Amino acid sequence: MRNKQEHIVKDISTFKQNLLAWSTQFDDVVWLDSNNYSQQYSSYDAVLAIDAFTSIQSDCISVFERLKEYQSTTKDWIFGYLTYDLKNDVEDLESNNFDGLEFPDLYFFQPKKLFLIKGNRVETLYLKVVEDELDNDLKVIRELGDSTIKSPKDSVKIKLRIHKDEYFQKVNTMLEHIHRGDVYEANFCQEFFAENTTIDPLETYNKLNAISKPPFATFFRLGDKYLLSATPERYIKKEGKKIITQPIKGTAKRSENAIEDKALELGLSQDEKERSENIMIVDLVRNDLSHTATKGSVKVEELCKVYSFEQVHQMISTVVSEVEEGTNPIDVIKSTFPMGSMTGAPKISAMKIIENLEETKRGLYSGTVGYISPKGDFDFNVIIRSILYNETKQYVSYSVGGAITAKSDPLKEYEECLIKAKAMREVLENR
Repeated sequence: MRNKQEHIVKDISTFKQNLLAWSTQFDDVVWLDSNNYSQQYSSYDAVLAIDAFTSIQSDCISVFERLKEYQSTTKDWIFGYLTYDLKNDVEDLESNNFDGLEFPDLYFFQPKKLFLIKGNRVETLYLKVVEDELDNDLKVIRELGDSTIKSPKDSVKIKLRIHKDEYFQKVNTMLEHIHRGDVYEANFCQEFFAENTTIDPLETYNKLNAISKPPFATFFRLGDKYLLSATPERYIKKEGKKIITQPIKGTAKRSENAIEDKALELGLSQDEKERSENIMIVDLVRNDLSHTATKGSVKVEELCKVYSFEQVHQMISTVVSEVEEGTNPIDVIKSTFPMGSMTGAPKISAMKIIENLEETKRGLYSGTVGYISPKGDFDFNVIIRSILYNETKQYVSYSVGGAITAKSDPLKEYEECLIKAKAMREVLENR
């Protein structure tokens, strides 16, 4: 049972900054922030879950069944992540590429302390074992000093796992698969990394979030492992019987010139190649949702709508369905995982080709972070535009990718990757 209290906060912006800074003392942290981005399907402006009371950690053996058992036994809020490589638990696949980060394939925890923020209202949900700590916690949070972005440190030296010429070769190999009919579209990713490097996770996250302001920003900590994410993409959400997915496919750069920026936005909306990418993934997502949907309930609410973010314009579609009352939330997630926007079509063929061509185990990149409520509702993002950090190994990583189709030009695909990588690189190199 949780002690539920509601608090009115006058300066919610400062409270949020202080709350996140205060949370970093704990080994288990999930911070989700919408950055007040206007969106139709939004339950909270920000959420903080900290300090594990119980947890589950696993690699790719019957993971979804174990998660289902944990969720049904706990019957409480649980927060955590699923890595992309849980594809191996869904299908007969493998992940044999280099892994410099070494995150567990899955981690979820039942937080002792939970904060739900909407407007200037903060709802606290503390487990009974820690409810007597609430008043002191709030006092410390309110009195915390300045937690804004600090002065820059030494620049991180970024290396490429796949160099430009090799990238072109790999994309051309992908195009050969497409022309043979092995696959229609596949999301091909590459890693940028730094070794023997120390960063300040909170400062890095704050800087990345400040220049990106995405609707699904995430600060995650599991001991010495960190995710600092400026992702704009929702993977999947459940509200009662309704399921919502919002795949992103299609990217254009922003311009400081308003007229040019509007032209770039319009150009993206009318780009035949980008629209075809998006529509192929919409078809894949519709098929995934149909496995748990009631008959005739899978619908496309929005097709190829362009949304603007601080760094890029993105083409987003919204696909929804309904499930029967009592449908297990883990079954919905498993039947749609990994998300179509990070795989391709047909999905299994795309994942096999991806594994052969990429040089890095994706891990949490292109996986998902989110929560499941006691009622079985959930909300999960897609981990893109993110910095991953293993503090003990002093290894920093970020990856970017793009959808390769028959109309792809390797040079343009490479340039799109650099646009997507821009914010992470600027933050790490202190540009």
